[in-house]
Amino acid sequence: MAVFLRMSKVIENQIDEFLDIVSESGLMFKRAVYNYLKEDNEEFNTRLAKVSEYERKADDLRLDVEKQLYLRTLIPENRGDVLALLENTDDVVDLMKTTLQFFDVELPDIPAKFDVLFNELTDSSIQSVEWLVRSVRSFFKDISTVNDSLHKIAFYEKEADNIALKLKKQIFRDMDLHLSHKIHLRYFVANIEQISDYAQSVGDRLAIYTIKRMI
Repeated sequence: MAVFLRMSKVIENQIDEFLDIVSESGLMFKRAVYNYLKEDNEEFNTRLAKVSEYERKADDLRLDVEKQLYLRTLIPENRGDVLALLENTDDVVDLMKTTLQFFDVELPDIPAKFDVLFNELTDSSIQSVEWLVRSVRSFFKDISTVNDSLHKIAFYEKEADNIALKLKKQIFRDMDLHLSHKIHLRYFVANIEQISDYAQSVGDRLAIYTIKRMI
């Protein structure tokens, strides 16, 4: 039985809106990285501002849902898992915003030869976020289908790991770059890769919450 059956329609709609924001933040993040690599500063700044706006909206929605969950009839043994799941998912948006802010502040000089792998890494990390969103939706609407999408998070997290490793090898084997430049680039590879790592971590917790609900 869906968790939503114990919630009001208002809470259901708020959670749906919250998950939409997480998904849209991922898409906006991916475009922002692409814009940065293409040195399109105006579009990058526009998308950074949009992700920051999404992060604020996600925080507000999450806090409102949490308040409603304490006032409504969701049974206590499920409430803690739901609150933790929403908070952990919200942290993904925070991580994407922070990563874009690092780009904005530190202005890494990324040679064009690495653009393809940076875009591929970003795409895999955001795919893991997208599948996390789908998994969380399933948890609330049809818990029996959660495992159908959980494994996709792990797939894209592993893809991101492999691309990140390949990219770091290319960076550190490039004789045209100074060591300090290589270390700076590695930092940004790690930050993008971390998004998929965190999505996988939330997915692992979601798997446990799902088992508890189905026992």
